[in-house]
Amino acid sequence: MKILTTVLLFATTLSFAQQLTTERANGLAKLPIKCLQQEYPNKLGQLLADASELGTPRQLHPAFYGCFDWHSSVHGHWSLVYLLKHFPNLENREEIISKLNTNLSKENIAQEVAYISKKHEKSFERTYGWAWLLKLQQELDAYNEPFAKKLSQNLLPLTKLVSERYIEFLPKLNYALRVGTHPNTAFGLSFAWDYAVQTKNIPLQNSIRENALRLFKNDKNGPFEWEPSGTDFLSPCMEEIGIMQRIMPEKEFLKWLKDFAPKLFDKNYNWEPGKVSDRTDGLLVHLDGLNFSRAWNFYHLAKQFPKQLSHLNTLADKHLNYSLPAVVDGNYEGEHWLASFALHAFEEKENQQ
Repeated sequence: MKILTTVLLFATTLSFAQQLTTERANGLAKLPIKCLQQEYPNKLGQLLADASELGTPRQLHPAFYGCFDWHSSVHGHWSLVYLLKHFPNLENREEIISKLNTNLSKENIAQEVAYISKKHEKSFERTYGWAWLLKLQQELDAYNEPFAKKLSQNLLPLTKLVSERYIEFLPKLNYALRVGTHPNTAFGLSFAWDYAVQTKNIPLQNSIRENALRLFKNDKNGPFEWEPSGTDFLSPCMEEIGIMQRIMPEKEFLKWLKDFAPKLFDKNYNWEPGKVSDRTDGLLVHLDGLNFSRAWNFYHLAKQFPKQLSHLNTLADKHLNYSLPAVVDGNYEGEHWLASFALHAFEEKENQQ
């Protein structure tokens, strides 16, 4: 009954553009709080060299063992850091900080580094989990609280390793992965680019720019009508737009965008959100993530190009409003990760203000 009431409260305001209020922030924070140290159910992405590498999720990944899988745990941590930073009076603040301090200890991060340093784990969480890790580092770096500064330093060895992995891997990628799931190349580069810019990591910036241009610059007529595939949680077309918007000068990007997505310049353009048939299905519920993915990219475009693309804010709101109630519907299949996607959509929306 309590869950149903929460969903109804969310739904009653969906005719209006959503805002990340304190009340909503407290509700969203409860989801990663609940799963951050919940070990099971768990989906490991492990490649076993021999029987000696068998272990429980917590033994293998003492920092990021909760929230069903490694990458969801990483962006669950990001969600809580983001919410603490933007809502200083967040409920359960001390509990959140305690959990962050426990999970992101220097010793735990050292074990994560050791795991990813294995020769046969070079592709572990490439590049989706890598991207979220850099976003977590970026959030901690920008948070001027003593506990956050300590955690930022703790996380840095893992972040440096992932940054090096990007630079090593990208030139080897002959063809972009244009899927709507974890390996999506464009999404994997966007957060990494934001981190590289904030930290003035020029080698990482150069690698991302050079390889993104190589992979995407000649694309035209993006197949918007092919979206979504049945279990997409990222929008292949919009994520490609997202990375190109970041790395290209404005005039060049606008020219590229008009070739790739001319329909976005039509003020009457309508794109229906992805419809979810069963939110208890861990793959079908992915489509809620797709809607958030489209939304955050629409907001990002509208902010930079208000004269040409401000109408995309309405389309972004439509996608955000459709999937927002699903974040709190009580189904673990979506709860363990959708809060992070909703928060990033809100992050881009709030940047409009």
